[in-house]
Amino acid sequence: MKKPAGSNPSGWVDRHGDYLFRYAMLRLRDRSAAEDLVQETFLAAFKDRGSFSGNSSEATWLVGILKHKIADHFRHQAREAPLEDGDLREQSDPSPFDGSGHWAKGPTDWGGNPADLYREKKFLDQLTKCISGLSPNHANAFTLREIEGEATGEICKVLNVSETNLWVILHRARMQLRRCLETHWFNKSTEEGS
Repeated sequence: MKKPAGSNPSGWVDRHGDYLFRYAMLRLRDRSAAEDLVQETFLAAFKDRGSFSGNSSEATWLVGILKHKIADHFRHQAREAPLEDGDLREQSDPSPFDGSGHWAKGPTDWGGNPADLYREKKFLDQLTKCISGLSPNHANAFTLREIEGEATGEICKVLNVSETNLWVILHRARMQLRRCLETHWFNKSTEEGS
């Protein structure tokens, strides 16, 4: 049986290493962990290279392996992390809403198309910094849901939290990210533009 074109492991690092590392960095926000998981991905792919059928691209296959490694990393973190930020106890997080449920002060107008903004490297750098400022449970939940697009049930299994708890964690993560981006990106952009 002929091997699929391009499945020669000797060129994997050159062909896919940078992309896999950027992929892992965006999700993990930790250079050392990203490097380790990319290495583990190449090792796992090498050990299981006979399973690569060529039905998808080599890059897609390697990203699939890396996604599993990242999920395992989050599972491991969730088992070791304290749950103080993931429980349902009230925390001192000022609400952006008034007593009647309306915005006390509405969100800053971010302007433009979010998809265009997401392609901007400087914005992605700031988003990564803001995600790094979240607690591990908040950052992992947000990353799994919004960047990886994982289903609620899978995220709950990975982080070992209830569905209700996950929604609280995601809400808090989004609110903290909104504040961080408004402070460090959008207000700064408005000031530079005036």
